[in-house]
Amino acid sequence: MHPPMQPGWIDAPHGRLDLGRVILESGEAIEDFHLSYAVHGDLNDKTLPVAVALCAIGSSHHRLDFLIGEGLALDPRRFRILAIDAIGNGLSSSPSLSRKQPRMRFPQFGIRDMVMSQKLLIDHLGIDVVDLVIGASMGGMQALQWAVSYPDRVRSVVAMTPMAKTTGWSAAVNHTARLALQSHSPDPQTDPAGIAERWESWSATMQMLCSRTPALVDQELRSPGEVHAWLKMRTRLWIEQGFDPLDWIYQSWAYDAHDVGNSPGFAGDTNAALRSIKARSLILVPPLDLYNPAPAGRWAADRIHGCEFVEVPSIAGHSMASAADPVAADELNRRIRDFLR
Repeated sequence: MHPPMQPGWIDAPHGRLDLGRVILESGEAIEDFHLSYAVHGDLNDKTLPVAVALCAIGSSHHRLDFLIGEGLALDPRRFRILAIDAIGNGLSSSPSLSRKQPRMRFPQFGIRDMVMSQKLLIDHLGIDVVDLVIGASMGGMQALQWAVSYPDRVRSVVAMTPMAKTTGWSAAVNHTARLALQSHSPDPQTDPAGIAERWESWSATMQMLCSRTPALVDQELRSPGEVHAWLKMRTRLWIEQGFDPLDWIYQSWAYDAHDVGNSPGFAGDTNAALRSIKARSLILVPPLDLYNPAPAGRWAADRIHGCEFVEVPSIAGHSMASAADPVAADELNRRIRDFLR
C-alpha cells in the first residue's frame, strides 16, 4: 500500500512488474517477486534519455522528488525518469508483502540484488542504456553498484552520501537501530505491544542522532523539552507512513553487508571494482555525516577515474541529500544540473 502523500511529494503514474521466481546472489529465491516504480515524463518518448532514481533505506520512489521538476536537476522535459522502489521497502517485494515467504521466511537480499532487479525492469521496458543512475544514501550505494555491475548499460552516475563499502560506523548505527526495534522479538510485529515506543527509540537513532548534526539540532531545538516533542512528532509521522519494522530490518542487513568489491570478478577488491567504473561520476557529501561518513564518499571518488567530488556546505549532515536543508537542496540541483549538461 502506498503511504500517505507528504508535502513535497509528486503524484506520478505508478507501474508494477511481476517476475515470478527471482534468484538472488545468495542462491536463494524470492518466489513471488514484483517491482514497484513511478514514472516522471513520457516513458514512450524515445528521443529523451532515461534517468533511474533510486531510494534510500526505509524510503520509497518519492525519495528524490526534491530533485524532480521543471528547471530542476531531473527535469521531465529532458528525461524519462524511472523512480524505482528497492526490494524490502514495502512497495516492491518485501517480507511484509510476500504470501509465499511471509515475514522471517523471506530470504535475505543484498544491494546487488536490488540493482539486479532494477536491471530486469530496464530490460523489460526495452531500454538498452540508462543515461543516468542517481541516488542518495542507500540509493547512492546502489548507483555505484550499477556502475560496477553494468558498466556498458549506464553512462553517468550521481551518488549522494554514498559508500562503496559499508563502514563499521554505519553498521554500528544500523545495529543500534535494530536493537531498538527487536528488543522484544526478532520480528517486531509479532509483539505489537509497545511498538510505538520501539519506533521512538529507532527515531532517536535514525532520524536525529545519525541523520543530523549537533550544529543543526542545537540550532533547531533549544531545550530538552523541544527535543522530546520533536521525537514524538517524528515517531507519529513515521508510524502514519505504515512502514513495517521487519522491512527496515531486512534492508539494514543488506546495507551492512554491502561492498562493491564483492561483485563477481573482483574477489573482494573494492579498489579494483571502483577503478573499473566507466560511467561519468559525481559524488556529493556534506562536511559531516554521522550515518555514512563523508570520508567514505571521498575515498570512493578518489578511486573512480575522473570522478567529480563535491562537498556541499550544509550543517544538515546525512539529511543534506534531501529537502530538509533548502539551501543544500538548491545547491544539489545546481551541481547535478551542471554535471548533466
